[in-house]
Amino acid sequence: MKIVDAHLHLFDNSNGWADEVAKRVGHRSSEEHLRQTYAELGMVHGVIMGNRSLNPENHSYAQDLFHYCVGFDSHIMEDGFDISTAYELAELNLRRDSCCGVKLYPGYNKISLANDFYKPIYKLAAKYEKPVAVHTGLTAHSQAHLKYCHPLVLDEVAADNSRTRFVMCHFGNPFFDGAAAVLAKNPNVCADLSGFLDGMVDLDAYFADQAGYVFLLKSWLAASNGWDKIMYGTDWPIVNLEQYINFVKRLIPEKHWNNVFFNNANRIYGLGLKTE
Repeated sequence: MKIVDAHLHLFDNSNGWADEVAKRVGHRSSEEHLRQTYAELGMVHGVIMGNRSLNPENHSYAQDLFHYCVGFDSHIMEDGFDISTAYELAELNLRRDSCCGVKLYPGYNKISLANDFYKPIYKLAAKYEKPVAVHTGLTAHSQAHLKYCHPLVLDEVAADNSRTRFVMCHFGNPFFDGAAAVLAKNPNVCADLSGFLDGMVDLDAYFADQAGYVFLLKSWLAASNGWDKIMYGTDWPIVNLEQYINFVKRLIPEKHWNNVFFNNANRIYGLGLKTE
């Protein structure tokens, strides 16, 4: 079975945090290491969620292994951010074959998805027929605001921008009922299953200790009936890749594995990968 990681982060070589986090889960934060690990695990491609500025020159990845979404994250927007050039730079990225979408971080930026700031981005994404991936659910630090990344906020912009495709990152974890409702209601909304683990985990113990949580997650995934819109993703480097594959296999009925692990991401992000 071929596997696409529809949600990872790849930082430059100077990022000590990424190096340390990757080491804790048995990895190294580098393209070379991922190429080797992907080959061992049957992973054929990855979609990088951009954290490296809006300048296309800062997004140079091995194109046989990665596509990327240009990201409007809080670090970029606080570091001399110039709104007058932001949309131009976003479009320069979207024109590239290697760029397969845009990534938004509303909870970290503390800006509602319905804010006028984001509206030109939705139009650009529709113009280039590339999705807008949105961080939904819990955040990595307490300074972010959850009210901006609840999945129901995504419903508003999905309904008002029917020509734009959206990806609900992290399936709104832990707001699974809202996530399932938004996914089922809106034909232009998809979801990924990234970021449910953080660090190394004993999976048998996890599924025993967190049986209630897992039951809810599996129940709402099934209720959404979105097996043609749900994608495997990891949020690497915070997880061990082999372990996360096994984790998601326990969540998804085997008859849907090919779609969730490969076909859906290949289609939704327009990766152009061979299906054979």
